[in-house]
Amino acid sequence: MPEQPGPETPPQDPRLPLTGLRVVELGHYIAAPFATRLLADLGAEVIKVEPPEGDPHRDWGARVNGHAVWFSIHGRNKLSVTLDLKTEEGKEKLRALLARADALVENLRPGAIERMGFAPATLHAMNPRLVIARVSGYGQDGPYRDKPAFGAIGEAMGGLRHLTANPGQADLPPPRCGVSISDDLAGMYAALALVSACWGRDRNPEGKGTVIDLDLVSSVFSLMEGMLPEFAMLGRVRQPMGAALPSAAPTNTYPCADGKWLAVAGNSDLIFRRLMTRIGRADLADDPRMAGNSGRCANAAELDEAIAAWTRTLSAKEAQDALEAVEVPCSRLYDMKDCAEDPHFLARDMVLPVEDPLIGTVPHPAAPFRFEGVPPAAMVRWPGPAVGAHNSYVFGALLKNEGSR
Repeated sequence: MPEQPGPETPPQDPRLPLTGLRVVELGHYIAAPFATRLLADLGAEVIKVEPPEGDPHRDWGARVNGHAVWFSIHGRNKLSVTLDLKTEEGKEKLRALLARADALVENLRPGAIERMGFAPATLHAMNPRLVIARVSGYGQDGPYRDKPAFGAIGEAMGGLRHLTANPGQADLPPPRCGVSISDDLAGMYAALALVSACWGRDRNPEGKGTVIDLDLVSSVFSLMEGMLPEFAMLGRVRQPMGAALPSAAPTNTYPCADGKWLAVAGNSDLIFRRLMTRIGRADLADDPRMAGNSGRCANAAELDEAIAAWTRTLSAKEAQDALEAVEVPCSRLYDMKDCAEDPHFLARDMVLPVEDPLIGTVPHPAAPFRFEGVPPAAMVRWPGPAVGAHNSYVFGALLKNEGSR
């Protein structure tokens, strides 16, 4: 693991596909920084602009040596600079960065960058090729534009939280999925849209930058599969199904003898037959009511009862081994200990030990994409840096030695 880059060691790796793409991050918490983390893993030069006290996300979660371990991942492969954007000096340095950038990613409240003097029209007058990705709670227009929002609001309004309830359980609120899914989704969409906009711009020597408008609510809403046309054309409102999948059966999560759970997806015709035969219920595979997915969906409760009767006699591992032996997709429900110790995770370098000068050796999740000739470890070039670690490099070597693009 290389040391955090200094003035003579620009953070580039020519094997990575976004090497040479310069992105300025003007964000905090999760959505925009998640987008730029993906871009940085892919080789982009990401300059994270933080207030002098640092991104508030540096204070989230467990800490080692006074530093948040999450930020080791959240800020990895990024250059951290500090600017006080309430001052003209800070604004002037940001202008200099944006004049030399390919893209800006921001997730401030709508209107915030305009009030600071960085409206998209102003930025495009200075740098016509700048791609500007704006991530907000509700979008840059519409009646809810100015309402505050965090990730939980995206889950709630986008339709996801309604689906996470357990059927018939009215005394407890529907749980969130356990991670900041709406922020992460918006970040993924922002990264994809930004790269697409840069591709479109760069195909034309006279290509111009554009403005991308992304929000938490529509990012979650985009995942709602066929639920919108089901409602509009048939009047159906999909209700919570617990661990089941309403459009395929049998697909559910089943209790095992050791108190653990096994997820099973037996919803193709061939897999269904192998599953029923293995659990000793070949009669259900021969039942004409179960012919085809629609028939199985209509009788999902009966199938789930039969599968659960079998899984309750075995430990989760025994049941998984038995079903995998006949090629039925299944898995125990992993916690992070299971993930960190699983031989497949380790063999594919999905858990990468990274030397972090702030907190010591820390495991990072590898980037989920693989490129031929690029080992996963090469995509984590350094961990989340200290606040302002790259002020000298960015405001010295980079801005003073490079002309405007």
